Amino acid sequence: MKKIINFAHRGASAVCPENTMASFIKSLDLGATGIETDVQMTKDGQLVLIHDEAINRTTHGQGWVKDMTLEEISAQDAGSWFGDSFKGERIPTLAELLELLRERDTILNIELKNGIFMYPGMEDKVVNLVREFGMAERVVFSSFNHYSLVYCKSIAPEIRTGILYMEGLYRPWDYAASVGADALHAIHFAVLPEFVAEAAEHGKDYHPFTVNDPDRMKALIEAGVSGIITDYPDQLAKLLANRGA
Repeated sequence: MKKIINFAHRGASAVCPENTMASFIKSLDLGATGIETDVQMTKDGQLVLIHDEAINRTTHGQGWVKDMTLEEISAQDAGSWFGDSFKGERIPTLAELLELLRERDTILNIELKNGIFMYPGMEDKVVNLVREFGMAERVVFSSFNHYSLVYCKSIAPEIRTGILYMEGLYRPWDYAASVGADALHAIHFAVLPEFVAEAAEHGKDYHPFTVNDPDRMKALIEAGVSGIITDYPDQLAKLLANRGA
């Protein structure tokens, strides 16, 4: 029986502030076998884990990540917005998360957030850091910027890539092959059992996002997806345990 990757979306983001070390650590406690996160680049070229291009929503600060140094980013409180018990959580660096996972078998899905701001040189920095930590075999790069994924594949053919997309991309497995991608990171509404089957015939894995309804999780498990991205890794872990996956 195929082992399905339980990707914790921005960590255990249903119970912790997203993209914080607290969230990543909690997700592992809740049974995640994979972690999904977002990488952006600071003014001084440092790789930080935050979903939005601005820090406004998830900290008490204001401003664009690209206009702030790592020191300025690190001074922000990234936990209090979620709950008082998380006061003092920081925006972590990619290196911190790689260090956490280095000695584990967790799969890391790194979403390159370079659709609005291009962050010149970010792909090379991410690739070099992943290699430095010896994590190339356990990382998948994803992005809505497919040009970025093609570039990543050209400089790091050993690292898997997954195309992020919304809605009904026609024969996405063919498109994925055209850009050298290994996986389909589709919004889950765009995933049907027959799509999963044909993608598998073409050697492409489905990792749909963001799946928080248990019934939808069950349907996707039955459809044969290779991984599921969820805010509730504990719920998915229970379903997979009952299945024996």
